[in-house]
Amino acid sequence: MKFRRRVGAVRPSHLMFTSGIGSLVDLPNFSVLVRGTDDWTYFPSKPETVDERRLLAAVQRVDGLQDVTTLQKAPWMDGTDADPDGEASRVGVPVDPFPTWLRCTACNELAPFTTSVFRFVNDIPSRPHDAKFVHGCRRSGKPPLAVAARFVLACSNGHLDDFPYVLFVHQGTGCPEQRVPKMEMHDRSANLGANVEVRCKACGAARNMREALGKLGEKNLPACRGRHAHLRVFSDEDCDQKPKTLVVGASNQWFSRTLSALAVPRTGQNELAALVEKYWDNISGLNREVLAFARRAVPELQHFSSFPDDDELWAAIEAHQARLDGGGDEEADSTDLRAEEWQAFTAHPLPDPALDFALHEPGLAPEVTDYVERLIQVERLREARALVGFTRLDAPDPEDPTLVKTAPLSRSTNPTWVPATEVRGEGLFVKLPEHRMAEWEQEIAQLPAVAEHYEAYGRFRANRYSDRVPGSFDRYKFWPGPRFIALHTLSHLLIRTIALECGYSSASLSERIYASTEDDERAGILIYTAVPDAEGTLGGLVSLGEPREFSRIFRRALRDADRCSSDPLCVERTPVHGDFLHGAACHVCLFVSETTCERGNRFLDRRFVVPVATPGVPSLFKDVA
Repeated sequence: MKFRRRVGAVRPSHLMFTSGIGSLVDLPNFSVLVRGTDDWTYFPSKPETVDERRLLAAVQRVDGLQDVTTLQKAPWMDGTDADPDGEASRVGVPVDPFPTWLRCTACNELAPFTTSVFRFVNDIPSRPHDAKFVHGCRRSGKPPLAVAARFVLACSNGHLDDFPYVLFVHQGTGCPEQRVPKMEMHDRSANLGANVEVRCKACGAARNMREALGKLGEKNLPACRGRHAHLRVFSDEDCDQKPKTLVVGASNQWFSRTLSALAVPRTGQNELAALVEKYWDNISGLNREVLAFARRAVPELQHFSSFPDDDELWAAIEAHQARLDGGGDEEADSTDLRAEEWQAFTAHPLPDPALDFALHEPGLAPEVTDYVERLIQVERLREARALVGFTRLDAPDPEDPTLVKTAPLSRSTNPTWVPATEVRGEGLFVKLPEHRMAEWEQEIAQLPAVAEHYEAYGRFRANRYSDRVPGSFDRYKFWPGPRFIALHTLSHLLIRTIALECGYSSASLSERIYASTEDDERAGILIYTAVPDAEGTLGGLVSLGEPREFSRIFRRALRDADRCSSDPLCVERTPVHGDFLHGAACHVCLFVSETTCERGNRFLDRRFVVPVATPGVPSLFKDVA
């Protein structure tokens, strides 16, 4: 019987969000663990890469990834159907069966697949999803299926390990009868909760898995062995975290930590910085006194004709030299991935159309000009995404990812590449008037509604992180402010309304919120589709950017926000009690899918956008008809 290595398939985008390095992927007959990048050697002759300078710069700012020079796409090659034994059959993402313990569905024997108890079967080239392990007990006339024993150990430091069934059953010691005893697992749950018994056939000791679950169950578990199974690192490391028992398929076994950026052209000061970088060899030896003469004498300096101010050019030269010397503000520029995007969307005039980025400004209908400053149809865009790590048990904080321990993607301490993907799509960019936002912020700044959100944010951060951070802990660090809440709420209102008419499901839409920073005033929303299939370029979203269509969509979204079928419960909700970060918002009126929202359906409140039946909360839009 010929052995086939291919056991399944996932989309490239899944390797960013659901099935990336270190995650458990459920296959029809068993589960596998995606291995680290050290083992990603199954590439075609010329691996594909993602070219996005801003994203690469941001990746290089992540601890441990300073030497990354390439954003590399997942290995894939067509042709396995035509030639099952050809080159394409040797291209793919490496995985290992995990958990390594399997259970026979006929006799309930429990053992690691590495023993001779189970046999791997995968001999049909056109049906890799039929790959399976079988047991030799033959109670039904043919070898019965063996499935993954569905429990693993994980800790918040990113470690993953097999569940210690033998130690667990024998109360932390070995079997008194045999050094390697035969084990059985009997699942009697019958939809009544966890009722799985593990039994030692040699001595008769038995224990229910309920004793390993929850807070009380942690007392019955051994210390974490500090193992990164995805890296095949099985030497025990010191780990200060208590492991928890997880069921295979649990949503908290893996959270991706990703960075994303839109491919936008450089504009304004960024364009000047790009020119300085491009022609640095020609201008690096200049000084301020000869700059005016050099403009006439050095041919390459003719490219700076659109920047006639010598002081401006010299400041850009000094800034680039400072970055090369390690003292510049490159870190701030590269970590704020949305600065150049904001400049591109708000430029006058708009950037010239390109293959990856094309904008069109159709104008606005008169009835919305008081509420929207600019509407931009994004006819083409490209979004690049890179996986820089992952966490277990707790999702990373997008604003402060260091508060949750990030697990590495490779054994190497200086990897030169990380997995990446790129998707293309379309979108709508909405810029709100800065004067309206600023006046509203002043009006609402001292009101109890803002204080409630502020205190809820501090309470949420303290509950989640205060016991992990040594020394003082700033619970209000990265507070987004009421402007972000209003923009985020408006974005969700538009997404839910647009999804009813544009031909895309709401899960196919994404958002990017451009709210003010200390150095830049921003008030914008990008709603776009960037999904890895044909839905990314249907044109239905851009068509809603025509003046009359957008006016109708915008006004309808605000009218729908006036009421919710969960009112008065929804409209009276405030983030005073509990551990949530939303006010008047729920699944009926504002929540969207996790793939759509960039902040996990947090920081939402209808009261900040439209006048609802809550006195004392001024809304951003008071009189839209």
